[in-house]
Amino acid sequence: MRPPTPPDEAERLRALYELKVLDTPPEPDFDDMVRLASDICDTPVSQINLIDRDRQWSKANVGVDDIEIPREMSFCAHTILQPDLLVVPDAATDARFAENPLVTGGPGIRFYAGAPLITTAGYPLGALCVIDAAPRRLARPQLRALRALARQVSIQLELRPFAVLLKRGANRLRELELRRDDLGRLVGRLREPLSALRASLAAPDEANGWDAVTANAGPLRRLIDELLALVEPAPPAALRQHEIIDLSPLTQRATDTVRPIADAKHIPVLCTSVTPTPVRGDPVRLEQALSHLLFNAVKYTAEGGRLEVCSGLEAEPTVRVRNPEVAGDRPSLFGHFYREAVVRQPPARSPNPSLRNVKAVFDAHRATIALYDRPGDGTSVHLVFPSAHG
Repeated sequence: MRPPTPPDEAERLRALYELKVLDTPPEPDFDDMVRLASDICDTPVSQINLIDRDRQWSKANVGVDDIEIPREMSFCAHTILQPDLLVVPDAATDARFAENPLVTGGPGIRFYAGAPLITTAGYPLGALCVIDAAPRRLARPQLRALRALARQVSIQLELRPFAVLLKRGANRLRELELRRDDLGRLVGRLREPLSALRASLAAPDEANGWDAVTANAGPLRRLIDELLALVEPAPPAALRQHEIIDLSPLTQRATDTVRPIADAKHIPVLCTSVTPTPVRGDPVRLEQALSHLLFNAVKYTAEGGRLEVCSGLEAEPTVRVRNPEVAGDRPSLFGHFYREAVVRQPPARSPNPSLRNVKAVFDAHRATIALYDRPGDGTSVHLVFPSAHG
């Protein structure tokens, strides 16, 4: 039996389609998230599932091969009906799923836990879920980590097209800058027909004056069309740059979103903030970018390590993320962040392109990025923002 649809199904589907993620190839970032969910929850199966009109499609899988099933068979189609986790300890005894072919036949699902993937506008796109063939329950820290991982999936889904939009805007601004000379030449060419028109309108011979107006109207219109094409505004950057926001509580909230994942990996995260730290920017996108940066810091920190996050008004508004224990060739956020977001190595050497999307948001906020690696002092990344009053 097909599960009921959310009351805002049309708007939900529109939000899903706008992300242009359905039927795209696998991406390392999402693959990492399902592996992490499977490890934390100790389940053989984990998926990122998106609910289309008549199907469930998987963006990432671990422990299962099928990437698409009918919507009526989907557990995650039930998860999007509620604002929080859906936990099914034993599907064989749950009236909603007892007759489901995935329960009665292969793969024999008995346990399911799913966290909805909810956009900032409140639309549930699908779910991050973990699955087992035996009845069971998750501990409270595992449930918190699953919820936090789903939040990171939602952030990454929203940042993908947003970063593309920012890039288009930046490219258009660069194009206008390069064509500044063309703009000056066009303005010069406009002066000639305008001067002829002015002289003709001032002439006593009305017939000759009208003939001159007619003769100059065509060239003048073409010049104006060229001018308008040159100064066509750049695509919207979608950032509310005019807002003055306090960076410190925003950094604290971003840290809090990843803390359950860090707790599950036994990684202490210390966040110290000094308020106020005013910057200009979009609070939603900036918090998303900081949250995903910190998520990657947790992901690349070995179990038992630690992270230090600090924000405050130094010479300029600054956020510092430090891993004091990275040594040798151990993978770290900072090495990947440098390769992916700064030097932009070719795709064959790109384990984490999501960091480019994060950097696109920081670039849009005119933040400068400095990376430090000191022997005996660990590694850190510093984000320095322009002063809100500068």
